[in-house]
Amino acid sequence: AVFYIKLQNVLRFKPFRCRSLPAQRKYMRSPLIPEMATQEVQLNETLAHLKTESETLKSKLEEERAKLHDVELHQVAEKVEGLGQFVMKTRRTLKGHGNKVLCMDWCKDKRRIVSSSQVTTLSFDGFLFFHKLVLFFCMYRGLDNKCSVYPLSLDKNENLAAKKKSVAMHTNYLSACSFTNSDMQILTSSGDGTCALWDVESGQLLQSFHGHAADVLCLDLAPSETGNTFVSGGCDKKANVWDMRSGQCIQSFETHESDINSVRYYPSGDAFASGSDDATCRLYDLRADREVAIYSKESIIFGVSSVDFSLSGRLLFGGYNDYTINVWDVLKGTRVSILFGHENRVSTLRVSPDGTAFCTGSWDHTLRIWA
Repeated sequence: AVFYIKLQNVLRFKPFRCRSLPAQRKYMRSPLIPEMATQEVQLNETLAHLKTESETLKSKLEEERAKLHDVELHQVAEKVEGLGQFVMKTRRTLKGHGNKVLCMDWCKDKRRIVSSSQVTTLSFDGFLFFHKLVLFFCMYRGLDNKCSVYPLSLDKNENLAAKKKSVAMHTNYLSACSFTNSDMQILTSSGDGTCALWDVESGQLLQSFHGHAADVLCLDLAPSETGNTFVSGGCDKKANVWDMRSGQCIQSFETHESDINSVRYYPSGDAFASGSDDATCRLYDLRADREVAIYSKESIIFGVSSVDFSLSGRLLFGGYNDYTINVWDVLKGTRVSILFGHENRVSTLRVSPDGTAFCTGSWDHTLRIWA
């Protein structure tokens, strides 16, 4: 009897569950689900097709470039006399920053340097007299996604903070900024994968540049006063050349094996160099539309943080994460000197406007003048 009652209970509830489940599923099913699934499949197929097409076009482009690759730069320069060992040493050590020096540049008078540290201060140093002149702000960028401009003033009592103007606004951190030749426009690069051109007075966006697939880490303007191009490098291992008027990428180079930390135009503007975390510096000829030289040694295993050319363009200076500065013969592709002195990574490097010296900044909180 007990078994019969339990069996009846099972038979009683089993049909109820069988009838309710299909009804519930039928109620929850939306007619949009099959359509959305179809659209997703079509989208994935389109993306796969476009990716295949882009890879095909990229291969064809490399084939066309290879047809023009008839000779190496060092082969052309075989008859050029070598430089031998190049001797330089530290002439001044500038101290005053309380944190890592991140960037610096020379003033036009060739006697002063502006530098910034991780605590967002900028200082002007008169290196000929070996003392700090004044501390104030001008233009800076940081992790607040903004580029701020301050008016310059030697009056320490003036409230410069009240005159601050936020010009650029990205959706991620700013990695680099530079005034254009007009001084009324600012060019910025950002971790949001874009570069942008801004008007200083109005703060309006004049042009945006899309083409990198990851963070943009560096940029450099063409040296010509009438030039309308700049080059950028980023975490996607690409160096892109841009037309500021159209916003289009007019040339792209992807030969590095890691992030590009620094780019610098050759003095003539016909080429540029790049420094990367893959421990190499590379030279790209814009007229030949290809890479023409690699500057590396098996013993160098640390990344390049900053690069710059000598005034003549014969030397390429590279600051490295192993605290050294390597000096390369651009034509021969050989290292002519290695400089020691910093006690932490070299974060920035710039040659003076007259070409008689160059300055380096480091995470050891100092700047050094080399000649």
